[in-house]
Amino acid sequence: MIAGVAAGIAEFCDVDVTIVRIAIAVFTVFGGAGIALYIAGWLLMPNEGTDRSIANQLTGTNRHSSQS
Repeated sequence: MIAGVAAGIAEFCDVDVTIVRIAIAVFTVFGGAGIALYIAGWLLMPNEGTDRSIANQLTGTNRHSSQS
């Protein structure tokens, strides 16, 4: 709901978004890994309609580089 990470993962894996949100909550409660995974997903997954993630934009790299 914050950055669309759970919805993106759910769409990619073809599962209900509620299941992904529950999994993130469980990982957060048991060890705090859910927060780190959510932040990593937010940084590494491109926004809908774009082909570059926030990390790509910050580093100036493009995962679709062409070779000559």
